[in-house]
Order: sequence, then C-alpha cells, then structure tokens
Amino acid sequence: MIEKRIERTTSRTAAMTCMSRAASYLESNRNYHSDDHIAVKILPRFIRVLIHISLFRNLLVRFLAPLGVYEYVIARTKYIDAVFEKALADRFDQILIFGAGYDTRALRFQEKAQHSRIFELDEHHTQQAKIKQLRKCNISIPSNLVFIAIDFEKESLSQKLDMAKFQKGQRSLFILEGLLMYLQPESVQETFQIIWEYGSTGNRVVFDYIQASVLRHENTLYGEAALVKSVHKAGEPWRFGIEPGEIESFAMAQGFDVNDHKCAQELEVIYFQDKDGRTVGRVNGTHCIVTLERR
Repeated sequence: MIEKRIERTTSRTAAMTCMSRAASYLESNRNYHSDDHIAVKILPRFIRVLIHISLFRNLLVRFLAPLGVYEYVIARTKYIDAVFEKALADRFDQILIFGAGYDTRALRFQEKAQHSRIFELDEHHTQQAKIKQLRKCNISIPSNLVFIAIDFEKESLSQKLDMAKFQKGQRSLFILEGLLMYLQPESVQETFQIIWEYGSTGNRVVFDYIQASVLRHENTLYGEAALVKSVHKAGEPWRFGIEPGEIESFAMAQGFDVNDHKCAQELEVIYFQDKDGRTVGRVNGTHCIVTLERR
C-alpha cells in the first residue's frame, strides 16, 4: 500500500481551512465575515501576525487559493455551524465530528453544549498538532470534548467509538466536513453503516461531497481545474463523489431522508448576496452540502 502523506504529518487541507476561517473572522464585509475567533488564536505565531495584515490576508485567500475555495469554506463553516447549533438547541446527547482537523465548534459553542458530549475523530498527527496548539495558547479543553485518534482506512471505527464511550441509540449529530471525498467508496459505506448502527430515529448527518464529474476531470465547474491541481499537489487525493441527481438515492441507501441540499449557486444566494441582491462572491462549483435525517 502506498503510504498517504497525511499518515506521516499533519493535514495541509486542515491547516488551510483553519487559516481561511481565521481570515474570514477578520473580514469587515458581512458576507465574508464569520465567527471563528478561535481559529485566529491557534494559528502558528508568525501566520497569526501576518494574517492581521490585510495585504497578506488577501494574497493568501484570494490569489493563492483556487477560485471560489475561500468562499466555499466560509459558506460551509456557516452552514455547519447552524446545523451544530440546531442540534444543541434540540438537546442532542452526542455530536461526532469525523476528520475534525482544527474544528473549534466545541470551544466556540461551549456554553450551549453543556448537556452534549462532543467527540472529535481524526488522524493522530493532525489531532496532536491541534491539542498541542490549544495548550500552547492556553485555551482550555472542555470536559465534554473527547478526542479519538484514528486512521480511517486501517483501524476499526466501532472499536474506537466503544473505547471512547460513544453511546449507541442516543440522539446524535454526525458531522463529516471535508472528509468523504478523501475516502475509498467502500470506506464511505462502512462509515455510514457505523453511523446507522450507533444512531437512532431522528439522528442527523451533515456532510459535503464533490460532484462525481470532478473525479473524471471533466472540468465543467467553476474553479475546478485549479482546485484539482491543488489537491493533487497536497498529496491528499480525492476518491469519492456523487453524481448529480443521485443524492436522494444515496441517502435512502443509508436509511436516511434528505432534509436539505445545497450546491454552489444556492450557497452564493444564501451567503454572498448583498442587501441589493447582488452576488459579491462566487463559490467553487465542485462541492455540495447536505443534511440527512434518519427515518
């Protein structure tokens, strides 16, 4: 088996997502501004200094990043934040974040999350880098946050969940943000099987995915070519996508109904229209976001 780069060091995509969220927090434009103040604090010190400089920030997220990726990360963060807060408001018992990277929701929504246990799954190197940075920045880790180190391709997810005391049959939210596209199709099915086995009626799943045409390099979507090149360069290849119009059948095969489904143009309408109805930012067209609920 060819060793993946992510098995030897931290995830570059997780680090870039953190930087994008930090940059977004510093935006003055309301369409581009988001609430991840923790992301700014946990950046490496020299990046933390530079990102406060608008010239560097614009270079990083608008010129070096592939077209529409910054906008997509902002939209995805806001979308999943809303799903996360809704689960807390509905008093879900557990929230499981797959491939958490530098996710900060357990910290940002700590007051609202007192009654929920939050579990973060990720590769060992990335997770340890995050924990080290939190401690270095004197950011307290909430008592209801549980870290689980895992190799999604090699280790048993069910064993890891059992060891961490993730409970079967409790009302749960499952977050798979920026993950499925990196898994083999059989690993995607195995992951959803575990979600089913540990879940119950009314459970929710929120995830994003790439359109299957991207895997065929059809290059028909806004910003596709540059993003595919960037993913290849990062050494973290995409392996799974869903065909247009097949999200309903995919959800049904996993035992779920589609609650909500948004692709690039719909995300632009929600998050990047100004008060006069003009679109102020274009979202990379390769990804869609969906929320499922168990029947």
